[in-house]
Amino acid sequence: MAFPTPAVTNTTGNVFIPEIWSDEIIASYKKNLVMANLVMKMNFKGKKGDTIHIPAPTRGSASLKVAETAVTLIAATEPEVQVSINRHFEYSRFIEDITEVQAQASMRQFYTADAGYALGRAVDTDLIQLGRSSNGGAGTNAYATGAFVGGDGTTAYVAASNNESALTDSAIRRTIQRLDDNDTAMDNRFFVIPPSSRNTLMGLARYTEQAFVGNGNAIRNGEIGNLYGIPVFTTTNADTTSGSNAARVCLMGHRDSMVLVEQMAVRSQEQYKQEHLSTLFTADTLYGTALLRSAATVGAARSASLFALVVPA
Repeated sequence: MAFPTPAVTNTTGNVFIPEIWSDEIIASYKKNLVMANLVMKMNFKGKKGDTIHIPAPTRGSASLKVAETAVTLIAATEPEVQVSINRHFEYSRFIEDITEVQAQASMRQFYTADAGYALGRAVDTDLIQLGRSSNGGAGTNAYATGAFVGGDGTTAYVAASNNESALTDSAIRRTIQRLDDNDTAMDNRFFVIPPSSRNTLMGLARYTEQAFVGNGNAIRNGEIGNLYGIPVFTTTNADTTSGSNAARVCLMGHRDSMVLVEQMAVRSQEQYKQEHLSTLFTADTLYGTALLRSAATVGAARSASLFALVVPA
């Protein structure tokens, strides 16, 4: 028996099936996140309020117990970090029916992937720019304080002075030592670099040649992997300094150096506008970010667990 026609199918009823958009956008969003996957993430979904308070207690000291004496009491007025949930980003498209009908399926695939990429990039940008306050920095893209040049990891970067320099092995080791000196945990560290620094690392023998790494994979496929046990991530979203001679910024830190608070995960919605014979598609997310461990947040540079190295673009 012939199949009855016309029938309501996934094609004719396409505007009523938003789940496909949602799944594809969330997948694309997660795929394009770099920093958000490296730092502390707190779930605030479904809860009311616009500020979250995170305790940032100071470390205590052990006291020598003297015989026949009372224990030594310690107390401190503990500080906190406040995270404002004030970042609401959206991505919207208004698609006319004629275009929906005549366009290839790749149009929708592009929009879903692009929505996830755009929202993921917005989140990562906010997290990366927290590096402007690393190690007691001033919080601006001038990186006037707190940052070091990539050449040695010791010389302070001077804003607009053009004293940035290419990443070197000694700078990497010096920054690792800063984390070690600050009692930063060995695990969950990360190193985020711009493409220019990846190019530099691929030219350093100890990171690519078989004599140093045990095989020739780094030369064959360009994969750096990790440096001294710290995973390396390359992103075009690495921060750029201000000024006429803009430089790029590498960030080395620990997962607990910053936090991402999600109040509303990525969602997608569709609304058919009959008066316009069009479909409004919107994807959005609501979140907040903050630096947790830096000289500015905990009151002592020894507690900093995020450092910036300034390199040429």
